[in-house]
Amino acid sequence: MNVDAISDIFRRVLENDDVRADSDFFVMGGDSLLATRVLSAVARSWGVELDFDDFMTAPTPDALAKKIASMA
Repeated sequence: MNVDAISDIFRRVLENDDVRADSDFFVMGGDSLLATRVLSAVARSWGVELDFDDFMTAPTPDALAKKIASMA
């Protein structure tokens, strides 16, 4: 799983270029509504359907990439 691609999704959704692999989506200003946009982008890009609880337990690009890889 490409952490850079997940980071790009975070950057686009949060409109923040400072996202790194260990950046917490919610600390950087994300909320549940924006999280749904990330989850939709993940589903479109990798065909993996995650729910909000999955995202809450993996709120960084690195953690989310590992979660996606474990489900693929």
